[in-house]
Amino acid sequence: MTNVYPRAFSHIGLSVPNVEEAVAFYRDVLGWYVIMEPSTIVEDDSAIGQMCTDVFGPGWGSFKIAHMSTSDKVGIELFEFATNEKPENNFEYWKTGIFHFCVQDPDIEGLAKKIVDAGGKQRMPIREYYPGEKPFKMVYCEDPFGNLIEIYTHSYELTYSEGAY
Repeated sequence: MTNVYPRAFSHIGLSVPNVEEAVAFYRDVLGWYVIMEPSTIVEDDSAIGQMCTDVFGPGWGSFKIAHMSTSDKVGIELFEFATNEKPENNFEYWKTGIFHFCVQDPDIEGLAKKIVDAGGKQRMPIREYYPGEKPFKMVYCEDPFGNLIEIYTHSYELTYSEGAY
């Protein structure tokens, strides 16, 4: 029998068209820490070059990468590939895969406004999960690069702890 226990979330990788602009957005709007400034990785025989060839296959050439961290120590890898393509529809929620990430801020209105003011979008009105019962709110936004950001006012555990809407 294998050990079954909840693993900690380590990091998520986001593809962006400009890594320097993305670092500035996530630092200035979400307050994330820069732990490794943008740098270029090239396809070669170095340890990182070989690792990336294992992941991307041969012929990837080079890319820029930066590393950031949230206040609760979740890592964010930002990738800028030379062949970056903006999807025609960045909200294909019905397709398998990650379609958003969520951050928590009690000032949901303020953060949504900061995202919009920085070139992003607010995709919907701010909604309450349990109108008249609990002050839990949520909203979907989008960063200036097309990545979807959900905002919760309260922790995930508190929001869903009673198990039903």
